Amino acid sequence: MASVLLYDGTCGLCAASVQFVLRHDRTGTLRFAPLQGTFARRVIDRHPELAGVDSVVWIDLSDAGEPAATAVRSEAALRAVTYLGGWWSLLSAGRVLPRALRDVVYDFVARHRHQFTREQCLLPHPDQRQRFIE
Repeated sequence: MASVLLYDGTCGLCAASVQFVLRHDRTGTLRFAPLQGTFARRVIDRHPELAGVDSVVWIDLSDAGEPAATAVRSEAALRAVTYLGGWWSLLSAGRVLPRALRDVVYDFVARHRHQFTREQCLLPHPDQRQRFIE
């Protein structure tokens, strides 16, 4: 099953996070889409609980390519490091912490993310463009 990572397309920290995943991705199967795009709107239509979510969102796609399961906030970030595998998957040990505690930390960073970096648009390298969905 393929997965898609939704990210804030205007956030510099989010763009840097996507670039980080791209640099360390050994399988090259994860795809990316901005929260402001058409794909994200389609996901939100199928999963109304995501309306208003201002978070990274991990989407597992069905065999038909439709959004099936979702994860937000700290759980989405943990799925991303688990996906990366290798040493990065050690960070998934964060799951031993209660989700509420993990999400407090995630929310703090998310609230201040525009202060950490400038607002910018992510421009993928030409050989990475096929991994991005509008």
